[in-house]
Amino acid sequence: MRYRPSEDATARARILRANATDAERAMWRLLRESFPEARFRFQVPLRMFTADFASHRARLVIEIDGGQHSAERDMQRTRLIEAEGYRVIRFWNHEVLGNPEGVWTTVRAALLERHPLPDPPPSRGREK
Repeated sequence: MRYRPSEDATARARILRANATDAERAMWRLLRESFPEARFRFQVPLRMFTADFASHRARLVIEIDGGQHSAERDMQRTRLIEAEGYRVIRFWNHEVLGNPEGVWTTVRAALLERHPLPDPPPSRGREK
């Protein structure tokens, strides 16, 4: 059965989008510019949570964590999201802002793990 978020969850997601942190805005820019084919969405209701970023196509959730996060609560949240068939990766705010290349590499690896590209690419009949 397909889960549909409540109207409250959708309204909360809109508020979170409007009040995004600098790290969330930087990650959103990185995902839109570098990985458009994954079709990431920002502040996505998933079950009783709002994921910072989710690609339903790649079944990948990206969470940006600040100082208010607790390992125990995050682990429980991660397990529930993973039970829905998503992989969850987490970054600290300072990682997103201070090491965008490293974040890009990690996201790319996670996307390739779900949808590997053929190596080498298949021939299109243009070999010389």
